[in-house]
Amino acid sequence: MIHKHTQYYIRHLKDDIPAGLVVFLVALPLCLGIALASGAPLFSGLITGLVGGLIVSWLSGSQLAVSGPAAGLTVIVFNAIETLGSFQGLLLACVLAGIIQLALGYLRAGIIGAFFPSAVIEGMLAAIGLILIIKQIPHATGYHSSYEGDESYMKETARSSFMELVDAFGGISPGSTVISGVALLLLILWSMPWFKKQKLLKLIPGPLVVVLWGVGYNLAATKFAPAWSVGAEHLVSLPVPEKTTDFFNNFMFPDFSYLTNPQVYVVAITIAIIASLETLLSLEATDKLDPFKRIAPTNRELKAQGIGNIISGLIGGLPMTAVIVRSAASINAGGRTRISCFTHGLFLLLSVLFLAYYLNYIPLPCLAAILLHTGYKLANPGLFSHFYHKGMSQFMPFAITVLAILITDLLKGMAIGMVIGLFFVVKANYSAAITLIQDGSHYVLKFNKDVSFLNKALLRKFILRIQENSSVVIDASNAKFIDHDIVELIEDFLVQAPDDNISVEVIDLYGKEKIKKHESLVVLNERADA
Repeated sequence: MIHKHTQYYIRHLKDDIPAGLVVFLVALPLCLGIALASGAPLFSGLITGLVGGLIVSWLSGSQLAVSGPAAGLTVIVFNAIETLGSFQGLLLACVLAGIIQLALGYLRAGIIGAFFPSAVIEGMLAAIGLILIIKQIPHATGYHSSYEGDESYMKETARSSFMELVDAFGGISPGSTVISGVALLLLILWSMPWFKKQKLLKLIPGPLVVVLWGVGYNLAATKFAPAWSVGAEHLVSLPVPEKTTDFFNNFMFPDFSYLTNPQVYVVAITIAIIASLETLLSLEATDKLDPFKRIAPTNRELKAQGIGNIISGLIGGLPMTAVIVRSAASINAGGRTRISCFTHGLFLLLSVLFLAYYLNYIPLPCLAAILLHTGYKLANPGLFSHFYHKGMSQFMPFAITVLAILITDLLKGMAIGMVIGLFFVVKANYSAAITLIQDGSHYVLKFNKDVSFLNKALLRKFILRIQENSSVVIDASNAKFIDHDIVELIEDFLVQAPDDNISVEVIDLYGKEKIKKHESLVVLNERADA
C-alpha cells in the first residue's frame, strides 16, 4: 500500500513542485498581511503557513486543500488579542480551539457546515471583506495615527471606525499611496480574463508582482526621491537569524495562566466554530475544483485542522483554516496531490531561514493592497446583487448578517443572521406545506410535505374558508409525518362538518409512517376502498 502511494506521488511530482512554488508566492504575502491585519507579530503568520504546509498537508483527507492563516479570522484574532490583553493569551485560545476541533472530528461533526444557511455564511465573509477594506485603508495611505491599533473595528463603534477612515485620507503619505494604488491596479489587471489567457503571465501570481513592484519602487525612491519613499515603520519587520539556530528563538509559547480566565474559553469556542465552518466551506469548494473529483472526508479534515491549530498555538502561530484562495491557486497551477501543499510549506521554511533579510524590504502598503483586493473579492458588489435577485428569503439573512456583524461583532452577527435565516425557513415551510384548491363547491385540502404544529394556524385559516353545502378531499398522501396537533384539528373539523352539510373524504391521513389511528374516528376516516 505504501509503495502504491509513493508511486502515485512520484508520478505527479512534475506537476506538484511547480504548483507548490506558485502557492508559496501567493501565500507569503498573505501570511504576512493577515498577521498584520490581526494585530499579531508578522512572524506568527509565517509559522501558521509552515504548520499548514509541512504538517496539516499530510494529516488532511484532501489532496489539494492548502491550510494557513485565513482572512476570515482576522477580526476574531485582533479582537481576542485586545480582549485578553496578550498575544500569548490568544495562543492558548488557539490551542484550546484545536482541541475542540479535534473532538468535533471524533464526534463526526463534519456535517455541521450543512446546517448553516449559505446566505448567512456568505454574509459573514462579505462583512469580513468590508472590515478588511475599512481597516486596511489607513495602512494603504500611510496614515500614522493609532498605527498599531487601527484594526480594532469590533471594539469601536461603527461611527468611530468610519471617522478614522476619514482621518486616514487627511494624513496621506505620498509614497505609501503610490505603492498601494499601483499595487491595486496590478492586482485588478492580473485578475482580468485577457491576462489569465497569457501563458507566461498566468504562471506569475499577482501578489508576487505587487511585492516586487513595492520593493523596486521603494528602493528607487529612497535613492532618488526620499520624500516619496516609505520609512522603516512601514516596512515588514521580521527577525533575521544570524545562524540557523536563531530561527528557533523567534517562536513564542502560550501563557497557561490564562486557563483561569473565562474569556479565553469564549475566544477558543468562537475560533473553533468559525475556523471549522470556513474549513468545511473551503473543502467543499476545493472538491468542486478538483480535476479528479475526489471527495475529502470532512471529519478527518476537522481532526487535521485541530492538530494544526494545537501545534500552531503551541509555537506562536495564528489560528488556521483550509483556505480556498491558496487551494485554488494550487489547482490552477496544475497541483495534483498533497505534495503541492507540502512543497509550499518547504519554500516558506527556506524563505524564513535564508531570505528574512530581503523580506524586510517589503513595504506594508503592498500587503495592505493585497488585503484590500481580498476584501473586495469577499464583499464583491455582484454578491449583493446575486442574493437580491434570489429573493427576500435569501437576501434578508445575507444583508442582515453583514449589517449585524458590522454593528456588533462576528459571533453576535452570525447568531442574528441564523435567527433571520431560520425565520425565513419557517415562513417558507409555513406557506408551502398546505394548499387549498377551490373549484365551485368542491375543495381539495392538500398536504404537500411533512406538516408540523407550525402549520396549525394556516390549516385553521383554510378550514374557515370552506363554505357550507360543499365537498372536501383532504389529501395527505405526500406527507410522511403529520403532527398530533394537525390531526386533532382535522378530527374536530370532521366532527363539525356534517352540521354544515360538508362531505369529507380523507386520503391517507393515518399512514404507517405518520401517526397511529384514533380508534374513535375509524368510521369517519376510513377510505371508501378499505
